[in-house]
Amino acid sequence: MPVITLPDGSQRSYPQPVSVAEVAASIGAGLARAAIAGRIDGKLVDCSASIAHDARLEIVTEKDPAALEVIRHSTAHLLAQAVQALYPEAQVTIGPVIEDGFYYDFAYKRPFTTEDLAAIEEKMRELAKADQPVQRKLMPRDEAVQFFKGLGEHYKAEIIASIPANEPISLYGQGEWVDLCRGPHVPSTGKLKAFKLMKVAGAYWRGDSRNEMLQRIYGTAWLNDKDLAAYLHRLEEAEKRDHRRIGRELDLFHLQEEAPGAVFWHPKGWRIFQSLISYMREKQALAGFDEVNAPELVDRSLWEASGHWEKFGENMFTTQTPDERVYAIKPMNCPGHVQIFNQGLRSYRELPLRFAEFGKVHRYEPSGALHGLMRVRAFTQDDAHIFLTEDQITAESVAVTRLILDIYRDFGFDDVRIKFSDRPAKRVGADDVWDRAEAALKAAATAAGIEYTLNPGEGAFYGPKLEFVLRDAIGRDWQCGTLQVDLNLPGRLGAHYIDENSQKRTPVMLHRAIFGSLERFFGILLEHHAGKLPSWLAPTQAVLMGITDRQNDYVAQTTDFLKNQGVRALCDLRNEKVGFKIREHTLQRVPYLLVAGEREVAANLLSVRSRSGKDLGTMSPQAFLERLRSELESRGRTTLED
Repeated sequence: MPVITLPDGSQRSYPQPVSVAEVAASIGAGLARAAIAGRIDGKLVDCSASIAHDARLEIVTEKDPAALEVIRHSTAHLLAQAVQALYPEAQVTIGPVIEDGFYYDFAYKRPFTTEDLAAIEEKMRELAKADQPVQRKLMPRDEAVQFFKGLGEHYKAEIIASIPANEPISLYGQGEWVDLCRGPHVPSTGKLKAFKLMKVAGAYWRGDSRNEMLQRIYGTAWLNDKDLAAYLHRLEEAEKRDHRRIGRELDLFHLQEEAPGAVFWHPKGWRIFQSLISYMREKQALAGFDEVNAPELVDRSLWEASGHWEKFGENMFTTQTPDERVYAIKPMNCPGHVQIFNQGLRSYRELPLRFAEFGKVHRYEPSGALHGLMRVRAFTQDDAHIFLTEDQITAESVAVTRLILDIYRDFGFDDVRIKFSDRPAKRVGADDVWDRAEAALKAAATAAGIEYTLNPGEGAFYGPKLEFVLRDAIGRDWQCGTLQVDLNLPGRLGAHYIDENSQKRTPVMLHRAIFGSLERFFGILLEHHAGKLPSWLAPTQAVLMGITDRQNDYVAQTTDFLKNQGVRALCDLRNEKVGFKIREHTLQRVPYLLVAGEREVAANLLSVRSRSGKDLGTMSPQAFLERLRSELESRGRTTLED
């Protein structure tokens, strides 16, 4: 007679084992209809799962965050069922949930076309409307292997054969279609109402390029049509904001095959890039960081000592000299900073010692993973390492956290999520050392007054970390900054200082990045602002032009005045209509367009217009300069046009 404890603390007794669905029905018909899955003693299960013992039970409805994952997982199965209904010779392989949707890999004799996707999606809607019950059953492994071989599903059979023999195999069926899956799934296909197939791409079986190429169909699924429409709108907006597209339109940078994963910066793009560095250089100096620079090419032995060779060796670019010494182009900056710390005898009185570097690093990313500025092989980190004592961790971490959040606000990122990532499975250092590091970082987060979510097992191989995730203008999340507590690497590389008792001590090292990769942050900025960078960052802050060529001298002289005052201004003296020029520079996202006609010249004024088309009135060059300076001093959180 199981006793079921519900989330509100109430209890219900049943005379015999009872399913999640039956409990929901006993509470109310509305809850029974809304039930998508259940959570028994914290474990997510199907509605059909039976409860034979006393347990805590939650009924998962659309209000539960887990519901969306169950729906997406089930929609992946709906996709596979539809594909095999239309193309019986297609074999299914795997179909996991991914961010915002799902995919399923298929082996089929010909490529799927756009027309095929439309037909598959229509079939999915037909199967969903049929409201087929989804049923789970267990089967011994060897029997399951033979079952799928009998269906001609050799990929599935191979997957099952790799599972330990004593582990039962769960199968899910809807209608006559059956698939291997751990679950859980929705009670019936009628729960799947808001989905869309997005694209088809190639994928190697089991991710190995030596294996056969499969076809991967991507889809998205949501709780309702409203959420689906909002997501598709975000995708449309994201396409408009694509940093690669904006980079071409504004002539900022390009990439080409001869240098995969490396950026060719054009003058305007490089101007922005250097503005980012100048900004960070100023903020770091005020926060007590000293800038350093370490070599890019370092002997393999240093990377072996640090542990990076074992962890990242296959992703390093290496070279061998005639005397057979192996060097690696640095994939990160920390070992170099430890070498700088190691020069000379350090005293506890010097700590905390803060080193910062705009270090160029190289990592071999697979060619298929490269994506504009967001995923490159050569990039610049705003890296910093702070050497300190254990009792300084809290105060220093609080200061760094506040610095990071302050900097993000300057760039228009007010919505920042923080994750705490603890020890990964593959790591260096003893467990007691990790215990101390994790406790210290949690104490620092508490002292800083920040809220965080747990990100289990995602720490660096040498220490736990806080990850700073920015939410952009269209709701996408970007992990950028990190703060890591490291009690391992300094000792591995022989770092020490002399304490107040004249004893050698190994320092703690905090790893800190704010932009992370400057290239990636550049891309995020372009997309967040849709190319309309705040005026303090814009490569050209103002363009001056006359209505006719009779104003050319005045326009040129005024441009020189503004440029001499530090404004990134240019004059457009082309023999084109002023309306044409305004449109062209508006498309170039120039913050301010300054126009002079006969009356403006006579009164030493400028007609000021924003890139949004707003008429800001007339003002003298000096008045415009003062207003722009006021905006720049506030880092351009708002602009004159706002």
